[in-house]
Amino acid sequence: MKFDEGHAAFRRRKFLQQAGLAATALAVAPLRSMAAASANIPVDNGERELIAYPQKRPLMRITTRPPHLETPFSVFNEGPFTANDAFFVRYHLANIPTAIDADTYRLKISGRVTRELSLSLAELKALAPAVEVIAVNQCSGNSRAFSTPRVFGAQLGNGSMGNARWVGVPLRAVLDHAGVLADAKQVSFKGLDEPVLPTTPAFVKALDIDHALSGEPIIAWAMNGTDIPFLNGYPIKLIVPGYFGTYWIKHLNQIEVLDHVYDGFFMAKAYRVPDNDCACVPAGTTPAKTRPIARLKVRSFITSLEDGSVVRAGRRLELKGIAFDGGSGIKAVDISDDGGQTWKSAVLGQDLGKYSFREWRIGMTPARKGELKLMVRATAQSGEIQPLEASWNPAGYARNVIETTKITVA
Repeated sequence: MKFDEGHAAFRRRKFLQQAGLAATALAVAPLRSMAAASANIPVDNGERELIAYPQKRPLMRITTRPPHLETPFSVFNEGPFTANDAFFVRYHLANIPTAIDADTYRLKISGRVTRELSLSLAELKALAPAVEVIAVNQCSGNSRAFSTPRVFGAQLGNGSMGNARWVGVPLRAVLDHAGVLADAKQVSFKGLDEPVLPTTPAFVKALDIDHALSGEPIIAWAMNGTDIPFLNGYPIKLIVPGYFGTYWIKHLNQIEVLDHVYDGFFMAKAYRVPDNDCACVPAGTTPAKTRPIARLKVRSFITSLEDGSVVRAGRRLELKGIAFDGGSGIKAVDISDDGGQTWKSAVLGQDLGKYSFREWRIGMTPARKGELKLMVRATAQSGEIQPLEASWNPAGYARNVIETTKITVA
């Protein structure tokens, strides 16, 4: 993919001039004057203000500092790609960058390498031919608000996810250029967001060396055909296809090759799940052993209807939705309207790659008036299938229960 560097640089400067002050404001205070309306997720205390931040349409504000914005679920009915201006935003540290000079930006590679590097964006792009991957970025806590009993953390609906076309260079090409030493065990990654207090740990994530060198992760500079939006990680972002978004480091500027397992807070203490097949424990209990969260679980959603929708008896209804998993691809999507006793197969849409949303469709004609519960279930190529009952863990991570949409047939 070719980019007009001169035009892109002009647009970057213009954004910083016109939106830099607004970005500074959004880092420290609510932009109430920009509130458009509110949206709801179907839980207690589920009302969320819709706020238009720089480069974004009105999104559901979860927190102001740091910015945490959720995509209204109706967006996912617009197509398999999530528009850049609708893509969710999640920071962990409140001291976020508010201006970035692309001309002086550097990516530093250090640690257990033959030579340490400090790459400009132009040098990064010239390291290897650009590659493209279509991949879902999903927050580990997506759908946390539906946990029963409720759990600590941002009470998220189903909108902290999105699917995009990412263009960049393989992480492997960068590491090969630096020369990874034989004793390397992991690679750590850090971006420009920083703690406000010195006692707050830096947000650093790590991948095993085999994964880092696998060719799957890429360092991207483009998202859906244009620069990555500022709040999604401009100018470069680590893309880890099939893995939860906690590993997708924004404003990536430091890579370190390690001869040990990284034991920083956001690997050793946070973003961990029970160490068993279901990543779950009995509700209200504490796991005896945990592991870092990793690959996405298989999921599916109805996007063409929402809870409370009213449809007409005897009138054909075209249902559509999306499904995805952690990288094996979607094998089947099935729909039930009788509580899961029987299932009908949906027609899968275009296969955009094993890490992407996969659209599906199915036609049905509701015959009886009254409440109707529509259930959607996906099966991955790996054989993984969504469970009928929701599992539970103390952080509300990795929810993937079969979703039910309640509608009224009139």
